Amino acid sequence: MEGFLSNYTPLARTTSEGLRTAKAMQVGKKMAGTAARPLRPQLLQGYSWVATCWRMTSSRGLFGWDGPHLCGSHWSTPREYSEASCSTSHNEPAPKENLNLCFDPRASRKGQIWHHNLASEGRAFQTASQSDHAVETQKLGFKCFDPKNGLIPSYVKVVEVGPRDGLQNESMTVPTSVKVELIHQLVAAGLPVVEATSFVSPKWVPQLADAHDVLAAIGNLGSTQFPVLTPNLKGFEAAMAAGAKEIAIFTAASESFAKANINCTIEESLARYRQVCDAAKEQNIPIRGYVSCVVGCPIEGPILADAVANVAQDLVEMGCYEVSLGDTIGVGTPGTVAPMLKVVMDVVPVERLAVHFHDTYGQALVNILVALQMGISVVDSSVAGLGGCPYAKGASGNVATEDVVYLLNGLGIKSNVDLSKLLAAGTFICGYLGRTSGSKAALALSKLIDRTSKIL
Repeated sequence: MEGFLSNYTPLARTTSEGLRTAKAMQVGKKMAGTAARPLRPQLLQGYSWVATCWRMTSSRGLFGWDGPHLCGSHWSTPREYSEASCSTSHNEPAPKENLNLCFDPRASRKGQIWHHNLASEGRAFQTASQSDHAVETQKLGFKCFDPKNGLIPSYVKVVEVGPRDGLQNESMTVPTSVKVELIHQLVAAGLPVVEATSFVSPKWVPQLADAHDVLAAIGNLGSTQFPVLTPNLKGFEAAMAAGAKEIAIFTAASESFAKANINCTIEESLARYRQVCDAAKEQNIPIRGYVSCVVGCPIEGPILADAVANVAQDLVEMGCYEVSLGDTIGVGTPGTVAPMLKVVMDVVPVERLAVHFHDTYGQALVNILVALQMGISVVDSSVAGLGGCPYAKGASGNVATEDVVYLLNGLGIKSNVDLSKLLAAGTFICGYLGRTSGSKAALALSKLIDRTSKIL
């Protein structure tokens, strides 16, 4: 459905256009329940059916956008609605030092409400009542999420890690042909970066023992980048022999996790990677860096932000064009992620940072939104939410790429990813693995497709 799968581009501009059949009305009532408002018909890319989208009008709140909303005599997008209704003049980006005010519970004062908002430059405004607070939130809220105001990026690069990070922890062996087909479908969906595999010892990660064959099979697919993980100089040499054109290196902000994951201390890992980076730079091979456990460690517990910043800075200095900050066990919340990012951004330029969230506690999307508000424009994710870490017990999968793209579409942020094709890729790999997708957006859209196809 175009309204779900791409940026909100109205197909019909007047309320007189659209489906008005009894069946379409029946679809909407079944989907929305009781109180509902009909929205324009939308056509799903790649499917041959049409449906009418509906939005709950009760208990959804100002930000409960499911698609274009009826505003006056024409269909309006969230952006159009915000431009028409927001009168605040606070359009400047928020100073970095004030970003954490948004998540400070001390903003609350007895008897009154203090609201901190990125759109108000981190300044608090005081309201006398809850209703007044709601009005002010409506005025300022959309400003936070409009790319045109410069408060969030207008484009986000989505880095797909499913074929490597998503499959590495699978107990059943996934054939090379299935991995290659998955990569082809992900590329067809428009993902600019797909982490293809890892040149680690098969002894440690047997699932990726076919790294050479996978890389040879995918060859050159358009302009897509295919970074491969290289844990040491030997892995780098194997990657070069297989034709890799980009590598990734990984360490941790936790000493205990580094020893468990890569069998060395943080400093030892950095010394090892300096050799890899020097060899890569001699061959003009781009290098991407990863830092695990940036918020919490399954062994040590909470991680100091300074430790994360030090490791990230070292990776940049040794030649990484980009450093991905990973919440490996998914314990982060905006209250811990935002302060960590601020500390790291003090020593590493924001344009060289990416975020990599696991969704163990259901916090990945809100953490991504916080990162976007702080200026980060690169997000790692895994199709169908596949993934986990062999050395982090209890860590569930990565945030689902489908959910990330759905979020970006709803914010009006470009990613150049076709959500309908991405859904097909998720369905393909989940079908082979015999499991349900870990993407809430994929599950909801698939149910919508099923319900509509049965009625229409």
